[in-house]
Amino acid sequence: MNEAARILRAGGLVAFPTETVYGLGADATNQGAIERLNRVKGRPPGKPYSLHLHSIEQVREIVPEVPPVARRLMQKFWPGPLTIVVPMASQQTVGLRVPDHPVAQAFLRACLVPVAAPSANRSGDPPPVEARQVLEALNGLFDCLLDGGPATLAQESTVVEIVNGSVEIRRAGAISSEAIFSAARGREGNGRRE
Repeated sequence: MNEAARILRAGGLVAFPTETVYGLGADATNQGAIERLNRVKGRPPGKPYSLHLHSIEQVREIVPEVPPVARRLMQKFWPGPLTIVVPMASQQTVGLRVPDHPVAQAFLRACLVPVAAPSANRSGDPPPVEARQVLEALNGLFDCLLDGGPATLAQESTVVEIVNGSVEIRRAGAISSEAIFSAARGREGNGRRE
């Protein structure tokens, strides 16, 4: 784990498992690593990546003021398959996620930096849910692969954005919109799609 984190901090790309799909991680603070990630993904520059974190506590290092509705969603669904896009002071936004996978959490904790982590595939291709699929899609294009077995949910995270204190669904995924809106209002919801 420490070696994978060292590779990432040195500018490398590390594929790692989450409960949804395998991600391809880069040091979000290293512009050269992000440019390489864009090339590997076949993604245009300027399109932001969500950041994978090891805990809710790490959010404070990135977003000083978290909207109350985002806090409620974090407390209800993290760690888990929910990406939350929140506003930052600079009029920009950032997507945040805390995956519910022991390998991912240990790796992200060891990295000591926020990790930009899209799915480990070329843009437009199906996201990989097993390590062998990462190798088939991107063999030779990354520096390290952490094999955590098959992704248990095998579908992408739900993505929501907080806009003026309200929740908007940006991508359907492992958590139903009904559960999201219920939790945003402060009610109990059952959470994951069956």
